[in-house]
Amino acid sequence: MAFITLNKKKLKENYQKLDALFKSRHIDWAVVSKLLCGNKKYLEAVIELGVTQICDSRVSNLKAIKAINPAIETVFIKPPAKRSISGVVDFADISFNTELETIRLLSDAAVQRGKIHKVVIMIELGELREGVMREHLVDFYSDIFKLPGIEVIGIGTNLTCMYGVLPNHDKLIQLCIYKQLIETKFNRKIPYVSGGASVTIPLIENGLLPAGVNHFRVGETLYLGTDVYHNTTFDQMHNDVFKLYAEVIEVNEKPMVPMGELGHNLTGDVLAFDQHSAQQSAHRAIVDVGLLDIEKEHFEPVRKDMQIVGSSSDMTVIDLGQNEQGIKTGDLIEFKMDYMGILRIMHSRYIDKKFEQEIKPEVA
Repeated sequence: MAFITLNKKKLKENYQKLDALFKSRHIDWAVVSKLLCGNKKYLEAVIELGVTQICDSRVSNLKAIKAINPAIETVFIKPPAKRSISGVVDFADISFNTELETIRLLSDAAVQRGKIHKVVIMIELGELREGVMREHLVDFYSDIFKLPGIEVIGIGTNLTCMYGVLPNHDKLIQLCIYKQLIETKFNRKIPYVSGGASVTIPLIENGLLPAGVNHFRVGETLYLGTDVYHNTTFDQMHNDVFKLYAEVIEVNEKPMVPMGELGHNLTGDVLAFDQHSAQQSAHRAIVDVGLLDIEKEHFEPVRKDMQIVGSSSDMTVIDLGQNEQGIKTGDLIEFKMDYMGILRIMHSRYIDKKFEQEIKPEVA
């Protein structure tokens, strides 16, 4: 059976490097946990690192965090759906918002519960996902400050996630200026300028982060050591905190080109093959993980002499060449994954979740 592992030692070392970086710049930061899909044992491992604030985009995941440690400050990091208002107020101490009507509903729910719900207002800076348009910002804040049960604690922005718009000094300076404008006009203190995510970290190291940006939300760099800005891995950080192991369920020498008329496959594609390879053969291993669990573009064997050549719903085929590795049924093949690959695997209920320290797999 296929399974994913988390290496707690490597996760801790990544966390410590990030924590030291942010502390040296007097920046607060929160761990983004949505990659973990609410998995209790992995959430506990993150909380054990000493985090005090965790962000997620699912109310059920925030509920799981509160069940583990009610003292953790939880942040709902997408504009809440109206049907989720009760859960957001119950399990999120803070939410990111862009719609006045939604904040009015949060206000009503908070008042009913005798609570103060904190909000960060997201500003549109070019990514064209969530965010209040800048020309509406002053009026927007004017309305929010009148609402009972609501405390405005920050201004923020999101970049890169959808279209890949990169953060830079000028964009983040704009965010800081808007914060100063609101504070001056309304005589209100706004503690957070939440302008940082994994992609923004290189701006710190290059001295390009405006001093006013004082809050980061970090997921990918913690789990994969990724320099998202340059699509590389940071020095002295681990990109293999997570690993995927899949079991070989068949090994055979087979032709390299399918035989027969080709139509649409499972994903709707009609594939073409180099007929010059029609007389050649290779050893192929089938492993017990497929498109239902992870798309083939988002994972690859750790060994360079293996190559994914196709996937169906529940199986993936690996080209072993002449199988000089001696792969046999029952062996485990180790794979590395990118962020989206881990996310898909974590969401699959068919893949076991373990700690690497718990097992000693016989890996091919």
